[in-house]
Amino acid sequence: MKLCYALRRGVFYPSQQDLFGTMPPKEHRPSYLKLVKSYGFDGVEIPAGSQSEMDAGQTKDFGQELKDAGLPALCVRAGGPIAHHSAGAEARARLERSIKVASALGATVINTTFVTPATNPGGLGSDRRGEVISQGGSRMASEADFEATAKHLAHFGKMAADHGLDISIEVHQGSIADNSKSTLHLLDMVGLDNVGANPDLGNVYWHYEHPEETSEQCIVALAPRSTYWHCKNLRRLHIPELNKSWFIRVPLDDGDIDYRFAISAMVDAGYKGYLAVEGSNLGDQLFHDKRSADYVRGVLKDLGQ
Repeated sequence: MKLCYALRRGVFYPSQQDLFGTMPPKEHRPSYLKLVKSYGFDGVEIPAGSQSEMDAGQTKDFGQELKDAGLPALCVRAGGPIAHHSAGAEARARLERSIKVASALGATVINTTFVTPATNPGGLGSDRRGEVISQGGSRMASEADFEATAKHLAHFGKMAADHGLDISIEVHQGSIADNSKSTLHLLDMVGLDNVGANPDLGNVYWHYEHPEETSEQCIVALAPRSTYWHCKNLRRLHIPELNKSWFIRVPLDDGDIDYRFAISAMVDAGYKGYLAVEGSNLGDQLFHDKRSADYVRGVLKDLGQ
């Protein structure tokens, strides 16, 4: 199991650029990449099309820059409800672009979500975190929604296979695949070996006021079907009088999710993919993410890996 850096905060002195999941500008990247590499990461996750080099048609140059730094692009991130009546066309175009970008960069996996636009923006459940309902969650999905999503996903799964790529469906709040049961149902309908799960336990934990399932239940169910793995940890603050939970993001060793159990389950299932440290989005993110990487290596060593 190798470590991928799924960076989330790109601020790095002197650059103040803070675009979600995007590295500092090119002129500031050499020292940034050197530091990330020194923390023991094997490569990085990048979004398709948000780096200026890729937008300018220089995808291969960017990929070579990462390889030269010893941090090749391992995963390309897409997202969007591919079967949605209004947002679906854009999401499908993004997923197709991600396949092309991943192939050009030499990545091995596409990670995508199916987060659905809120039906009542600003209303109850629109935040999709810590409330009693969630707009867009699988509880409100019909079997027809699953069938339409699976049909599109099978198309892109075959396209990815032609490029030697896997697709990973991130278990994500506000989407049709928001817990282990709904994700497995979707994967069974698709029926392709290169389309699997990303069992993001943090997304299950902070989806509702009370989690739909325990982290242990989720990881045991999805470990045998996983093709990629986002790891983040959280501390939960529950206010029962308000029927609401809030969450604080912390390094992997310091939250409510037991990652020793989770890593053990993935190892036992024979998982050979990447463990992606989904980085901090506040403060000194590099210090926090190094701490997470060190913790993971310690657990893997204890497990004889």
